[in-house]
Amino acid sequence: MNHDFRHITIRTSRFKLQASSVLCISFFLFSLFSFSQVKSSIDSTKIKIGEQITYKIEVESDSTDLVVFPEGQSFTPLEMIESYKTDTTINNTKYNLIKKYGLTQFDSGSYTIPRQKIIIGTKEYFTDSLKVEVNNILVDSTKQGLYDIKPFIEVEKSSSNWWKNALIIIVILALVAFLMYWFIWRKKPLTEEEKIALLPPYERAKMALKKLDESDYLQQAQLKGYYSELTFIIRRYLDEKVYDRALESTTDELIYRLNLLKDGNQIELSKDDIRNIETILKRADLVKFAKSAPDVELAKIDRNTIDLEIDNVKQALPEPTEEEKLLNQQYKEEAARKKKRRKILITVVATVFLLIATFIGFSIKYGFDYVKDTIIGNDSKELLEGNWVTSDYGIPPIYITTPAVLERVESKSIDTIANAKTTAFGYGTLLSSLNIMVSTSKLNIPDSTEIDLNLAIQGGLAMLEKNNVKDIITKREKFVTPNAAEGLKVYGTASFPVVLTDQYRKGKYVFLAFTTKNILQTIVLVWDAEDQYAEDIMERVLNSVELKKVE
Repeated sequence: MNHDFRHITIRTSRFKLQASSVLCISFFLFSLFSFSQVKSSIDSTKIKIGEQITYKIEVESDSTDLVVFPEGQSFTPLEMIESYKTDTTINNTKYNLIKKYGLTQFDSGSYTIPRQKIIIGTKEYFTDSLKVEVNNILVDSTKQGLYDIKPFIEVEKSSSNWWKNALIIIVILALVAFLMYWFIWRKKPLTEEEKIALLPPYERAKMALKKLDESDYLQQAQLKGYYSELTFIIRRYLDEKVYDRALESTTDELIYRLNLLKDGNQIELSKDDIRNIETILKRADLVKFAKSAPDVELAKIDRNTIDLEIDNVKQALPEPTEEEKLLNQQYKEEAARKKKRRKILITVVATVFLLIATFIGFSIKYGFDYVKDTIIGNDSKELLEGNWVTSDYGIPPIYITTPAVLERVESKSIDTIANAKTTAFGYGTLLSSLNIMVSTSKLNIPDSTEIDLNLAIQGGLAMLEKNNVKDIITKREKFVTPNAAEGLKVYGTASFPVVLTDQYRKGKYVFLAFTTKNILQTIVLVWDAEDQYAEDIMERVLNSVELKKVE
């Protein structure tokens, strides 16, 4: 084995169409040497409080080397307010990279920008430390008054407003239920017209004659209106009790029908009764259509005649049979059922309309997908809003917060060149919308040997390609955990196969790799690119990663 170059590869993968876990354990190589040069400078050594200075790092390296610039607040005691894009120029086989940062400080004094670590390939380089003097801004107190600092004001912690939303929903539901009861199901008091309509035809006709007496037709000599009401009363009574077309028939047709019914012994009505009805109907026709004007007293006589003939028609009608009474009862029951069905239909339509209107309203406010997933359900949304678990995995431990406990993954297909002891834990598979894997490998190599994280990540990418993942796009950057553990982050998009089909879905991935002494720790995150809940989950998982340093 060459002393300047050592190649150690550990590859682990389990990929089944219906498998319960997938493990990705990366490939390694020892550091490679390359020519490079690092310079740093600032555009000013003296600034005022809050003024920005530009910190510049220049790197010259081979075109094959990966360069990782410092990120995060590594310039303390100065504060980084902006990280500019890296400028790259090519000079033969060398890359000239220029990385600029905007720094500032809000307290006066003399400060030293610490040395910054730059990773080029597999080697670490450090810039020189630089001194910066931050001066106060002179204030003319004769023009600008100075005042004491205002004291702290206690603010009560705002409580959750969930009960207010619940109360509003309950009030709205109660209001809707009350409106449906009041306008649909409540037994409303009958109007005068409805009460009259429920009376038997005989009583209704008698009441109509009384109302005619109370009218002012005769006082104003409005005989046309008077006879119209009078003939309508007798015609409607005959229509309901004798001949069901009495209202639409002419006078001759109606009298002809009454004579037929008399001759057929269907009604016991005398010829004088039929003649009296005929006389009054024809006189009414003359008043309505020929503008005849009979005497008012004659009109009163005709009214009394109609009153009498209504009594005669009632006596002439045969008593209803039991079958007719039963049919009448069935008719009333059927009418009641129709009325109830109509109320139910109106209630259902109103409820559906309110539900649709509520769904549209919430969709406008919160988004269609959120409302749909809340009602129908979404696995990723339930994971995001469920109880998360913070735990440590492996030795030395990787602390991570996940929406579910990671289960130990056993792999029998570890391809290793160097002896290593690996433990791995995972949730989901490459085929699921959410896949989280954590692994720790202890290599049987000297502690002083450096592990190339770039080549370790390449092993993870090779694992994706082996499992039929296509269109892999990669980006690389330095990753620093909240407890200052530094590693390499490779992330991007790819097309992942869909189970039992020839189709692919757009997905995202993140590979994190950390190394210390002879230990390699990796974290693999894969999720559906179109699943916003999975996106939020993975962002929270990434922000929770912490590593315990090995002493």
